[in-house]
Amino acid sequence: MKKLLFILSFLFFAITLSAQKPDYETKSNIQYYAAAVNKSDSYINERCVLDIYYPKNTKGFATIVWFHGGGLTGGNKEIPEALKNKGFAIIGVNYRLSPKAKAAKAIEDAAAAVSWAFNNISNYGGDPSSIFVSGHSAGGYLGAMIGLDKKWLQKEGIDANRIAGLIPFSAQCITHFEIRRENGIPEKQPTIDSFAPLYHVRADAPPLLLITGDREFEMLGRYEENAYLARMMKLVGHTQTKLYELDGYNHGMTEPAFPLLVNEVNRILKEKQPKK
Repeated sequence: MKKLLFILSFLFFAITLSAQKPDYETKSNIQYYAAAVNKSDSYINERCVLDIYYPKNTKGFATIVWFHGGGLTGGNKEIPEALKNKGFAIIGVNYRLSPKAKAAKAIEDAAAAVSWAFNNISNYGGDPSSIFVSGHSAGGYLGAMIGLDKKWLQKEGIDANRIAGLIPFSAQCITHFEIRRENGIPEKQPTIDSFAPLYHVRADAPPLLLITGDREFEMLGRYEENAYLARMMKLVGHTQTKLYELDGYNHGMTEPAFPLLVNEVNRILKEKQPKK
């Protein structure tokens, strides 16, 4: 009898646990610009689309907007496997690429995609006050640019301070090398102008978690750029900047960084909860 009760209790626990796990759905190739804009530009119509992976029949979930890497010249939207089944929506974004479009157009696209998330996530059950922006390499650069330089999202009618958190992976923090290439600036000539996240340090920015690979294995001083950004953010009075260096990992450091992203999202969500 005791054995039967144990088995029944175990089955009840397993069924209850299963019932608590949401099912997820993916919608693909959603255009994030308005129909008139898509009609006016064939490359926007082709390239400026996103995929959304979200928990069905769930309300109030957080969303991570994820920008792929590729030096602003390559790459495609993705929903990272390591971020699935965590209770979040994940939005993978395509954006225009150089040289078919000027590299700055990718920043415009990143802002338009994040604006789409703010304006539409509630239709899927998500909470527009819990939208996080992340990405790797060029994707991290795009997220940092639109999160720190408020003008890009202002064009879309969104205050960048509404972003719940910025978590760029190995982002270029000086002016992106593709933008420098377009302007005849050598790859190894450091430049900090309006196309550099470093140029836009400010005390009132969203929480910022910077993650890089090992400084000895990263590309082109990438750790040092992030360390400089972290230092300057703190000096201007930003109290929620952190920098993680992943020892032993090179520029392709996404897998060990994904758990740090998830932890940061959960930390911020917990802090947003009303105190009992």
